[in-house]
Amino acid sequence: MLETLVCPATQSRLDYDRAAQELISRKARLAFPIRDGIPVLLVGEARALDD
Repeated sequence: MLETLVCPATQSRLDYDRAAQELISRKARLAFPIRDGIPVLLVGEARALDD
């Protein structure tokens, strides 16, 4: 199912970070949380990635 999800900000692909339970948009530099097994793909809920 991950192949069908895209970043809501850039429409780019997302990478799954199993340890952090997040979907990562490298292009947007955002990490979207996964809560109770459901990806929360809201830009306002994402955290900014550090360098």
